[in-house]
Amino acid sequence: MQLSQSEENYIKAIYALSEETGKEISTNDLAEKMATKASSVTDMLKKLTDKDLLKYKKYQGCTLTKNGREIALAIVRKHRLWEVFLVEKLQFGWDEVHAIAEQLEHIQSNQLTNKLEAFLGFPKVDPHGDPIPNINGEFDPSPKRVLLSKCEKGNKGIVMGVEDGEPSFLQYLNKIGFKLGLNIKVEDRLSFDGSLIIEMDGKTLQFSHLVASKIAIQLID
Repeated sequence: MQLSQSEENYIKAIYALSEETGKEISTNDLAEKMATKASSVTDMLKKLTDKDLLKYKKYQGCTLTKNGREIALAIVRKHRLWEVFLVEKLQFGWDEVHAIAEQLEHIQSNQLTNKLEAFLGFPKVDPHGDPIPNINGEFDPSPKRVLLSKCEKGNKGIVMGVEDGEPSFLQYLNKIGFKLGLNIKVEDRLSFDGSLIIEMDGKTLQFSHLVASKIAIQLID
């Protein structure tokens, strides 16, 4: 099915919101996500419903159909594979690739996507730690992740991903030498504001609760 870039963007946004909330997505939430008017969202929802990509009821919200979810996962797959390519092969920073990948994700060639995946060695996660669905739209089982902000003094872990792809946040992490795969230990948790004192790569750092709430780790013994 040939879709416009705008239609694909809506489908991806609905998928992302549904993964965050586990609920039907309201018109207002989608309008905020897409930075547009609720009336424009309603028009698009009707269009996507006519194409059997959504189930939508006025005042009740929308959910993706099986076809809609398959398309959303294909877009996500392309986006995350292109991010891997841009970082690993073209040496872009992880703070630079999202906007470029948003353009590349609309390329329609499945053959190109499959060859790109093979060329990259079938990566399981993108540069931000987000899992990449395979050709069938399936995710490999991954280790359980917890937010760093939930950790207590003495907890140890491996950095698995970030929950915020904003360039300013990623640039901040770059400046302190923070990256995926590092081993960290929570040396202390400050009761006043929930800040954490972290030992990482031979350095001691203090993370605010806000920063810690955007970092996902796999706990280790």
